[in-house]
Amino acid sequence: MAGQFERHPFLLTTQDVAKALDTDLERGLSSAQVAQLQEKYPPNELDVGGAIPWYKIFIKQLVNAMILVLFFAMALSFGVNDWVEGGVLLAVIILNVSIGFYQEYGAEKKMDALRALSAPSAMVLRDGRTEVIPNAEVVPGDVVVLKMGDTVPADVRLFEAMNLAADEQSLTGESVPVEKIVEHLEDEELGIGDRINIAYGTTTVRKGRGRGVVISTGMQTEVGKIAASTAKKHRKAGRSMNYKKYGARQPIIGLARRTYDFFGKFLGLTEGTPLQIKLSKLAYMLFGCALLLAVIVFAVNKFHVDKEVVIYAISTGIAIIPESLVAVLTITMVVAVTVMRKANVVVRDLSALEALGGVTNICSDKTGTLTQGAMIVRKVWIPSKTIYTVKDSKHPSDPTEGRVTFSESDDQNQEPEKRDYDQERSAAVLKFDVPEEKLNPSKYKKEDEKEATMNPGLEAFLLSAALCNLATVRHEPDPSEGHPEWQVTGEPTEIALQVFAHRFQKGKKVVEAEGWKQVAEFPFDSSIKRMSVIYDGPNMEHSMVFTKGAVERVLELCSTVGTGDSQEPMTEEYKERILEQMGSFASQGQRVLAIASRPWDGKYKEKTSPENHEGDEALRQLVESDLTLLGLAGIYDPPRKETTPAIAECSTAGIKVHMLTGDHPATAEAIAKEVGIIPRNLGILSQDVASAIVQKASDFDKLTDEEIDALPELPLVLARCAPDTKTRMIEALRRRSAYMAMTGDGVNDAPSLSRADVGIAMGSGSDVAKSAAKIVLTDDKFNSIVAAIREGRRMFDNIQKFILHLLTSNVGEVILLICGLGFQDESGFSVFPISPLEILWINMLTSSFPAFGLGREQASRDVMRKPPHDRKRGVFTNQILADMLVYGMLMGTLSLMTFVIIIYGVNNGQLGQNCNRVFSEEAGCGPVFRARATVFAELTWLILISAWEFKDIRRSMFRLKPDDTASFPVFKDVYENRFLFWSVVLGAISVFPVVHIPVVNENVFKHTRITWEWSLAVAATIIFVAGMELWKLTKRHFRLLEDAAVVRGAFSQGSEETGRKFHHTISFSSLKSWRSIGKSHTVDTRASTKEKKDVSPV
Repeated sequence: MAGQFERHPFLLTTQDVAKALDTDLERGLSSAQVAQLQEKYPPNELDVGGAIPWYKIFIKQLVNAMILVLFFAMALSFGVNDWVEGGVLLAVIILNVSIGFYQEYGAEKKMDALRALSAPSAMVLRDGRTEVIPNAEVVPGDVVVLKMGDTVPADVRLFEAMNLAADEQSLTGESVPVEKIVEHLEDEELGIGDRINIAYGTTTVRKGRGRGVVISTGMQTEVGKIAASTAKKHRKAGRSMNYKKYGARQPIIGLARRTYDFFGKFLGLTEGTPLQIKLSKLAYMLFGCALLLAVIVFAVNKFHVDKEVVIYAISTGIAIIPESLVAVLTITMVVAVTVMRKANVVVRDLSALEALGGVTNICSDKTGTLTQGAMIVRKVWIPSKTIYTVKDSKHPSDPTEGRVTFSESDDQNQEPEKRDYDQERSAAVLKFDVPEEKLNPSKYKKEDEKEATMNPGLEAFLLSAALCNLATVRHEPDPSEGHPEWQVTGEPTEIALQVFAHRFQKGKKVVEAEGWKQVAEFPFDSSIKRMSVIYDGPNMEHSMVFTKGAVERVLELCSTVGTGDSQEPMTEEYKERILEQMGSFASQGQRVLAIASRPWDGKYKEKTSPENHEGDEALRQLVESDLTLLGLAGIYDPPRKETTPAIAECSTAGIKVHMLTGDHPATAEAIAKEVGIIPRNLGILSQDVASAIVQKASDFDKLTDEEIDALPELPLVLARCAPDTKTRMIEALRRRSAYMAMTGDGVNDAPSLSRADVGIAMGSGSDVAKSAAKIVLTDDKFNSIVAAIREGRRMFDNIQKFILHLLTSNVGEVILLICGLGFQDESGFSVFPISPLEILWINMLTSSFPAFGLGREQASRDVMRKPPHDRKRGVFTNQILADMLVYGMLMGTLSLMTFVIIIYGVNNGQLGQNCNRVFSEEAGCGPVFRARATVFAELTWLILISAWEFKDIRRSMFRLKPDDTASFPVFKDVYENRFLFWSVVLGAISVFPVVHIPVVNENVFKHTRITWEWSLAVAATIIFVAGMELWKLTKRHFRLLEDAAVVRGAFSQGSEETGRKFHHTISFSSLKSWRSIGKSHTVDTRASTKEKKDVSPV
């Protein structure tokens, strides 16, 4: 905060603020003062962090765990002068690092383009003259001139405000523009949203004009403070070295833990997503195994460390390391990032997409995320006891979309309070008397609804709503690219009313074209919450007064209700009925306005005068008196049409959705019920759960951590949220072992976006929010989040498949090489059954491309019907580990038997001499080289065919789709993924030239051409496929190693009427269905939702 303020500026008078800042409110700062202040204060910019430097991305690739293991193997190869193997390993390292760097650097560049914002400007008063300057040059003490549409350049204490209202949604989450005043406030405990004499930096002026003095700039503004808290590093518990506070041992303990954190971060063992940490641990575990295998090789050779022994040790080390894993993982993630970019999801961090697969909870903002972020007239009540309802409108600014129906609303049809049958039931009751209105809730209503037609009451309402309105609605028959067909300007509630009038061809321009002419205006006044206009009408001897505003403020001025023959006097009883109707609309999440009018006595001739305020007030009171109420308008921010199905899909996937919003509790609860976050009837829940799932932030903040942890259910709806409330909610979820995503678009969401496991920002949101998030949605739609989660799960499943594919081959190779230590030649050295470069060829080329193909597999049909994956186990589930051992042992055993058959079964155990280095018929190396070639061909084919088998790790390769009616669909199924198909086919064909090309086969790969031995490779492949199919059949038959079922809560989010639709008679067993609904009900409900989404309300 600039200046020496004795108290916060919102508590001070404008004169005191100006004095503290040494500025003149009439002339502004002088040029000399500006120069001094620019030296004293930094530029008026938010330090939200730029792009990650290229060298940090490069270093990140180099210190990858798998790369470090390959570095060690390369150093050993060069150490024993094995230049070929060392060179190949160097090429592998360069390839992995290059791919990772190129893709991640490219993703960061894409985000830079999205993050770029145009530099706004500000109009300031300096030396008595107004001038326009870049925002960065604004300094504390500057007098800023604000008008409609301006972005406030810094935090400003207002001293002049004429109908000034600012949109502070990005800062406070409140969607309704805040009316500003100039008087100082008294309450020191007011939050930033209630300091209405301050205009905050980055907010937008929605209407009116004003002037103010800058009190803080840059990172000292309220937005800047939030940005700073987002960037602030939070040290883990137990890392302090303060011996005074924690005891004499604490410096040693703290230093040890900090050291562990440093090396853990460097090696990738403590920071990153679950998969990254798991793979880092795997790499170092395999590195340890490689060292152990090397020791075993040396021990078998009696620690006679000859060059040949070292080469064999390197071979075993290379065999156990999946060299292509890093490259395959990175490319798979990049492909997923590209797919998501086309689906309007920009991934800033490659690891975030993988993390989405483990998300258990989504903490979402309401405005603009679950809702459209635009106001629309939902319902209109006319005193003739008629309610008009807007339906099927996707775009609030388009009056041609959707339809308007009406129904009579008499006293008997006012939605009387109903018995809560669910609350009255008990477990002892075996037979339920389900009421007819619950089984058929909307039958009678649909019969009453009809298409709306014009009538005198509606026409009077529309006339007043259209003329008492400053918004514009303009139709562009040929809109420019990126712009909608219907263009709107003005304050959202006024736009909503103007659009509703346009639905009946009664828009302001149309009416004015008929002869209506404005003669006076009494603008909206936040103290009385209403506005009025006066018009002369066509062929009328008198003027007309039109008024709109808050219901309570307009009702007190009305003496009659209705028009024409149905006009009635305003009585206390009638007022109560109107207030009840207002309450009915408000409970549905709507903001309610009253519309009224009156005829003026003759033509309006009076004039207002800026100097005569008292006279103007008296005139306004005279104009706004003896009004006739024409109706009520229920205006709300509609949920996105795709939100409810998206929430339902989250529910079937075991993901809970929480709404954390700054809106009023009643509005938040109504919207939450509409989109399905909470059930419409809370009576289906137990009392303690029902009271816990909807809370105000003030109540939640009063709870201690222990009290929050004791809640039966964390709140699904938190209203009036402050930034600290959101971060506290995230910490509460984390204590329950949840893995959460936080969505948001405003500056107030940035701390929670930063703290959440996966931060998801909106493309239309603030720069601070985007910088704090790992993922940015360019279309702001909640269903894009679900699409991202689906893609994350697809990618996670595919990562499991290709890791299984790669590690299975490593297990087979290690078994082959370790057992091969027993094959000793005449010199006493072990003869490897497969050479080091054969292993590298298989690991890097043969198995890599099928692994890439597995990474491109489409999502399985049940990908969103499984629970989030276990973050502790990650990709290495019991099923993956068991499959890896079973298939690896089968692969290694078959390869070993082939080697044994050729050497001992056909060639009487002839192992030759020095056959690990050179090929020599005189030395008896022919059988060994032919056996290696056969093992190489066989191992290649086994690895390739296993890729097809791993398209589904439980279903048979010969029937991947259970509902496929084809008699033998295997060829069609494997050809669906063409990249995988051709990787396998071409890889299988490539074996022939590698085995038969002269010189290369004997000098590089250490094998030679074969003839009848091909039959052994083919037979082993058939046996391997049969063994895999038998293991899959065993898993299916005995239900071994199945995925866990989705754990249901007390109800299904996103479903119609609390997510349950009964199709059978209720029985005793149905009591359990609220906790665990059967798959058939889930499918029926989802299908029903899909069928009805085209006729759902706005």
